[in-house]
Amino acid sequence: MKKLALLCLIACGTMQTTLAQTTPVNLTDIKFTVAEAPEWSAMLKRDKGWFGGDGIYSIPLNGVEGKQAKANDKILFIFSDTMVGEIKDNTMAPGYKMIHNSVAILDGNRPQPDKMKFYWDTDAKGEAESVFIPKTPKTDTSDYYWLGDGFVNEADKATYIFGYRVRNVAKAAFGFREVGNTIIKIPAGSKPPYKDLKQTDSPFYLQGEGDDIGSYGTGIYVNTKAAGAPKPDGYIYTYGVRGVYKKMSVARVKPEDFENFAKWTYWDGKAWVSDIDKAATLIDGVSNELSFSALPDGRYVLVHQGWGMSSDVYMRLAASPVGPFGPPIKVWNTKPDLEEKTFVVYNGKAHPSLSKPGELIISYNINSVEFIKDLTKHPYLYRPRFVRVKFE
Repeated sequence: MKKLALLCLIACGTMQTTLAQTTPVNLTDIKFTVAEAPEWSAMLKRDKGWFGGDGIYSIPLNGVEGKQAKANDKILFIFSDTMVGEIKDNTMAPGYKMIHNSVAILDGNRPQPDKMKFYWDTDAKGEAESVFIPKTPKTDTSDYYWLGDGFVNEADKATYIFGYRVRNVAKAAFGFREVGNTIIKIPAGSKPPYKDLKQTDSPFYLQGEGDDIGSYGTGIYVNTKAAGAPKPDGYIYTYGVRGVYKKMSVARVKPEDFENFAKWTYWDGKAWVSDIDKAATLIDGVSNELSFSALPDGRYVLVHQGWGMSSDVYMRLAASPVGPFGPPIKVWNTKPDLEEKTFVVYNGKAHPSLSKPGELIISYNINSVEFIKDLTKHPYLYRPRFVRVKFE
C-alpha cells in the first residue's frame, strides 16, 4: 500500500507541455455540460456470466471511428481483466473466476442490455479463459494480455488491437509488470473467440530505467475519410504513454502499412522521424488509456484520467493530432463513486461511436486495492461507469 501511495504521489506531479508550437486556435475554453449516463452504466451491471471488467475500448466494426454508429451497426467492446461467474444475495457466488481479457458485441448504437453479448474462451476443463492469450516468439509461459486500443483497418477490413504482454513480478510495485507489446490481428468476418487471429511482436514497447516503461496503443485516432475524420490526412495516429509521469507521445502510419513497422514514424516536436527514441513528449499527466477525437468546431479533444489514477477525468483541447494541447479541463469528479478508501478510479476515455452528434460518452473504470475483499461486499463495483458531455 505504501508503494501504491508513493507511485500515485509521483504520478500526480505537475503536468507540463513540452511541444513548443503556437497557434491561433482557442485551446483553453469550451462550453459544455456534463451528467451521468446511467443507461450506459446500467448496461454493464450484470448478475451472471460477465459481471465485471476494466480496460474498456469500443471499436465500431464498420470502421467509422469518428461518429455515432448507426442502428444496424455492430460495436466491438474489448475488456482487460474480467470477472466471470454469478452474483447472488449481493455477493459473488462460489465458482467465480478472473480471466485477463474478454470481448462483447453490441448490436446497434443504443444501450440495450439484451442487444449486447459477451464472449470469452474456455479451457480444457470447460472453465472461463481469456479470449487473447500471448503466443509469440517473445512470450514467456506466464505472460498474459491486457488490451490497448483497436480499430478496423480500411486496407484489409481486419480488426487490429494492441496487446500488452504482462507478467506477474513479485518485486514490481503492483505485483505485475508490462514486458512487451504485440499487435493482434483479427481477420475480417472472424467471430469470437477468434481462433484464426494472428499475433506479432512489435517494437512499440517503451523500455527505460526502472519504472520508465510504457507502450504505444494507449489510444488511436484514425484520420482517414473512410473513418469519418473531418480533416483526413490518410494516417492512423497511435498514442503512447510511459513512466510514472505518464508522458504521452504519438506515432503514425498509413493503413496499408500498419503491419510494416519500418514505415512507422514518430513526432519529434518538429517533424516525423523514423527513430522511436526521438519521439517527443507532447504532454504528461495523462493515463494509460485515453482517447483522441475530433470536435465539430474543428478542434480536437483528448480525454484521460488525471495523472494516472486521480479521481478526476479531464479533457484537453488540441489543434491537431500532434498538438499543441491546452491545459487540463476538469470534466467529472468520481469521488461519489468511492464508497471505500480502498477504491481507485482510472483510465477515463471517450467513445465517439456511442455518442450522438454534439456530445461525447465518456467511461472510467473503478477498482480496488483490496480486490476480492471489496468485491465480496460490493460485487457490482468492478465495471466501467459512464458520463455524457454535451458541447454547447
